[in-house]
Amino acid sequence: MKRYLYFTHRWLGIILSLFMAMWFISGVVMMYVGYPKLSMAERLSALPALDGGQCCAELTTVLSVAGQKTSPENIRLTSVNNTPRLILSYGKHNQFAVDGITGQRVTAVSESEALANAQAFMHTTGRYTDSVNEDAWTHSRALDAQRPLHRVLMHDADDTLLYVSSTTGEVVRDATGMERGWNWLGAWIHWLYPFRGDSMSHQMSANIIIYSSLIGCFAVLTGMIVGVLRWRVVGQYKHGGKTPYRTGMMRWHHLFGLVFGIITFTWIFSGLMSMNPWKIFDSGAPKLNINAYQAGELDALHFPLSIQKALIAFQATGFYPRELEWQLLDGKGYYIGFDNNGQSRILAAETNATPFKQFAWQQLENAATRLMGASKPSASSILTDYDIYYYQRAAHTMTGHIEKRLPILRLEFDDAYSTWLHIDPYTGNVTKLDAYKRISRWLFAFLHSWDWVPLLNSRPLWDSLMIIFSAGGLMVSASGIIIGWRRLKRKLA
Repeated sequence: MKRYLYFTHRWLGIILSLFMAMWFISGVVMMYVGYPKLSMAERLSALPALDGGQCCAELTTVLSVAGQKTSPENIRLTSVNNTPRLILSYGKHNQFAVDGITGQRVTAVSESEALANAQAFMHTTGRYTDSVNEDAWTHSRALDAQRPLHRVLMHDADDTLLYVSSTTGEVVRDATGMERGWNWLGAWIHWLYPFRGDSMSHQMSANIIIYSSLIGCFAVLTGMIVGVLRWRVVGQYKHGGKTPYRTGMMRWHHLFGLVFGIITFTWIFSGLMSMNPWKIFDSGAPKLNINAYQAGELDALHFPLSIQKALIAFQATGFYPRELEWQLLDGKGYYIGFDNNGQSRILAAETNATPFKQFAWQQLENAATRLMGASKPSASSILTDYDIYYYQRAAHTMTGHIEKRLPILRLEFDDAYSTWLHIDPYTGNVTKLDAYKRISRWLFAFLHSWDWVPLLNSRPLWDSLMIIFSAGGLMVSASGIIIGWRRLKRKLA
């Protein structure tokens, strides 16, 4: 039995040590340089204030131009090349853009328009390069509705590459020269993006990560068993040591494996969990009944106050929105305005309304209970501090672009999926977290990033621990590479 364990660990290690070494190196890079993304805060800071004097077409006109039989899931007013533009979303992959002044639908975005839009966004000149469906910095599925993407290289100090949507004309991603350079050693390797592209389907590339991680877990597990079996707990080997290896890489591999084997296993295992293999974290729970929460649909009847008057009302209080979003709650329409700092204000879409900061807690709770049908909340709380399930990461991290504001309303339901709802009082937006997703949070995010709030707030302690453990894992992998290479040379000879 021992012989088979040794044999299995030896050959799996030879195959996977290089992969694991790359994962440890790239993981450290990703601690400080994230995969390129354009956060809401970055986008808002680049946009001009919306001008009530030149905006906008009537909502009835905008909706008719979109030509859809159903009401949009989301309506947003932004600026493209300093001109108001409405973005209507009818699902994750179905978006339309309408010129805010003329009320005409934007059917295509030309190369010259993309260049002009990028230059207005960055307030500097640039050079149009080409159009791509997907490249090294745009693998995110969140960009699917924007493809193909125009690429514009800006003449700024950061050598920024901007991606402009061919659907809406918006800048949807930026990647500085520093981000692009470090990411070849960071996320591009860590997420095995060399296996992504037009020649390989998303599922096929996902399977490569899933099964290589699974084999990696097995390799580390067998190595830990072998390492313990070869360690003399009682007594010593003839040369006086606890390990059978006197010197060389075998000795270092044995010692580092014993010390860092568990953390190596948990990181590979949590990487496997990040892929939601075989959909194990999909609970099958029904979707939230958003129409019941809104008590209506996004249409012109619920927004009698024109966009122009809404902007004037915001500006009268010293608040200058860069973007507007349409929200429906309890059958009443509201405009949500966002300024250049990401701060928001709410305005009821009715005459003589005054902007306010957040919805009433009771109003949100009453509306949210309708989201879950017959299930009722078993607990209700207002979070004023982050906890293990609701917390903010640094902007460059994988989920750092998702703003988590405080306070927030949490409702816990007694349904079969133990659903929790988080309701943002500043926008009325709802996010769902069922028992399966909470388990995923522990098996992936916690084990992989150690994103425990007290530890995240104790930097550089978090950095030191992550770097020390990564260095230990790298030593296990690097020594495995050297041992494997030597053995292969002997076998080939």
